Amino acid sequence: MKNIFYLSIIIFFTSCTQQTEYNEPKSSLLDDMKVQVTENENREISFCNKKSAYFYTQSHHNNHEEFTFFTGMNIAQKRIFHGYQLLEGDQKIDIKNSNVDVFPHKMIRAYSNGIQETFWMHDFVNLLEVDVQNANTSIGLELKGDITLLESNTNQIAYYTSMEGEKVIAVMDKNKSNLDVKGKMILSKDNDGFFIAVGNSKTEATKLLTDAVQHGEQWKKNRISRMEKLLTENAFLQSSNKDFNNAMNWMVITMDQLVSEQQGHGIYAGLPWFNEYWGRDEFISMPGAVLVTGQFDWAKNILKSFSEYQQTDPNSKFFGRVPNIVNPSGIDYHTTDGTPRFIGELYDYVRYSGDKSLINELYPVVKRSIDGAIENWTDKKGYLLHDDHETWMDAKRNYDKLSYSPRGARANDIQALWYKQLSSGIYFAKVIGDQESEDKWKKIAENVHKHFNQDFIDNKHNYIADRLDQQNQADYKIRPNQLFSYDLVNDEALKLNATKVCWEELVYPWGVSSLDRHDPNFHPFHHSWENYHKDEGYHNGTIWLWLNGIAMQRMIEAGQKDVAYQLFKNMNHQAMTMGVVGGLGENMDCYPRKDENWPKLTGTYLQAWSNAEHLRVWYQSFLGIQPDMINKKITITPQIPQEIGDLEYKVYVGEGFIEGRFREKEKEYNYTFNNISGKVIVRINEYQDLNVTIEKGDQLVLKDKGNQLSYQLNDKTGNIDIDNNKVAIKHQSDALFKDIRFCSPLSIDHHPVMKKTFSGDRGI
Repeated sequence: MKNIFYLSIIIFFTSCTQQTEYNEPKSSLLDDMKVQVTENENREISFCNKKSAYFYTQSHHNNHEEFTFFTGMNIAQKRIFHGYQLLEGDQKIDIKNSNVDVFPHKMIRAYSNGIQETFWMHDFVNLLEVDVQNANTSIGLELKGDITLLESNTNQIAYYTSMEGEKVIAVMDKNKSNLDVKGKMILSKDNDGFFIAVGNSKTEATKLLTDAVQHGEQWKKNRISRMEKLLTENAFLQSSNKDFNNAMNWMVITMDQLVSEQQGHGIYAGLPWFNEYWGRDEFISMPGAVLVTGQFDWAKNILKSFSEYQQTDPNSKFFGRVPNIVNPSGIDYHTTDGTPRFIGELYDYVRYSGDKSLINELYPVVKRSIDGAIENWTDKKGYLLHDDHETWMDAKRNYDKLSYSPRGARANDIQALWYKQLSSGIYFAKVIGDQESEDKWKKIAENVHKHFNQDFIDNKHNYIADRLDQQNQADYKIRPNQLFSYDLVNDEALKLNATKVCWEELVYPWGVSSLDRHDPNFHPFHHSWENYHKDEGYHNGTIWLWLNGIAMQRMIEAGQKDVAYQLFKNMNHQAMTMGVVGGLGENMDCYPRKDENWPKLTGTYLQAWSNAEHLRVWYQSFLGIQPDMINKKITITPQIPQEIGDLEYKVYVGEGFIEGRFREKEKEYNYTFNNISGKVIVRINEYQDLNVTIEKGDQLVLKDKGNQLSYQLNDKTGNIDIDNNKVAIKHQSDALFKDIRFCSPLSIDHHPVMKKTFSGDRGI
């Protein structure tokens, strides 16, 4: 049977030997997003297939100290081959001297000899396409990595074993020409390019090649169409600032790379190491990745997929938890915050979509998650307990015996997440009609709220304690985690002070540090191997770009949008000029190196929660769109920076979307509610709130006249006066934040950790 299959392939190939004219599908939108990369920049570039494969390379030479191991094609956490080298005849073409243009959907290398190479990855198939133009002689391809030639079939397909994972790599000339195969070197008599397919067997890989011949051009068009729809519908944004537009479009695309179907629907935590689903990362990322752009089907499927991995063994101490990690090798439950984030995002999904049907389906999951935590992980005050390394600050060594940033047993952000989990559960119980659970959970939530204000706040500090330690003592290390705990704090003045403390002590122009620079355990560099293991600095000074979102949110809530926008603008610039093209990585050194003015990027080259939090804060805080479709209500609090200028955008909520327009010169806000009805509350600057009821298709226009806000809802008009109480609050905030500046590095001589010496194992 197999011989018949191969014979049919031979007949198909030999009957189609005429060279085809290259006719690349075009996209003016995606082509306009071109980023040119120089040899000196040598930036990271990656593409994903929305399933389980990604391809990573650097633009000119793969020399990154940590990522080179993952160069090339990777599938389901297995390395397949280590990239490729284009050949002219049997001679390598010099990549270093090429001109490299990167687009959302392809990469083009123009070589000094006139040859142009275009790299493509397709959606949902394990196939790469390398198109070649302007070649005057035959071209070839050399695969890299520890792969082994299996055989060359009919001189038209070369088969190799993969580096890892027992996959089969099949390479074919795009015009089905005969190949001259010499080990890893594949020479063709033609000059149009190659298909590289990966399958579980020769049969599967060969079938993918035949599909590529028949459908490859349509696959390109489908990928282009999907990306165009994402940018023109779900994440439509157009402003007077072209650099802003391009950066935001790129951020949407690189975020979308990580939304995948590897093990059900999910979100990769980050590349290259974390092409797997993490409970914590997944649900930190979910709002910015799929909710704010109205991809509600994705959000629903992510929640359903992850719920299937919940620990349901009542005898386990992890009963009710969703996993910390889900990957092809197994499941791990050692984290505290993943489960409350999961329940909180179920609540956020319902608020955005208005879809209550999922509550009925997942309520058993909700109940197990809360009751399991109550039984195994709470104290008499209702606090959620956890081990030292079971928050997002999870660096540890020696089989959990050493935690580099201990935060047990009651961290402030964990209590805030627990409070949201309980509050969400109370709502779900009310919908289901589970009065017993509603009453029980409400009592615990009230207890947590009351005790938090007693235990995490004192008269000596103008900020919030980071944790209560194992001895019930408050730890007042200045860390960014307090920014997540404001829902538990009664004192509004304290929140403002805490925001100021965090901004001045933790927020640098390049991102948010994980520890105050004055702390004796502060590590200015993530990697300083001569002094310490990198995990010592991981959460003790290292910049975490995902924290930018909450830092900007709190600054905007304090009425300081222009301060927040400086960090936002810096991140846009960084995404377009540093690291992976169009995206944000995981970490940075806290301090620049000697003679540098910007710190070194570290950690993953593309991190989901970094991108997602950047997008979330744009939609929820700068645009100020806060849907509550549970109650058919939308709150809009626009804080649009002046530099962006005129602006048009779409935000999807419920079964419709809001078309927003802002005219900077006229200070005019225009909202059209497509297939949306209900209550709308608009809060603009220091004016009184506007409360209106809208019907489907209604248009609301507001104009700020300086001392009065006029509005028009269809044919109804009116004016809104200044709210003197808001004015007083704004004056207080402006006075507190007057001359606020980013945190800046201290002399490195002040840091005792730099006097340490490390000579141990660099391994994990």
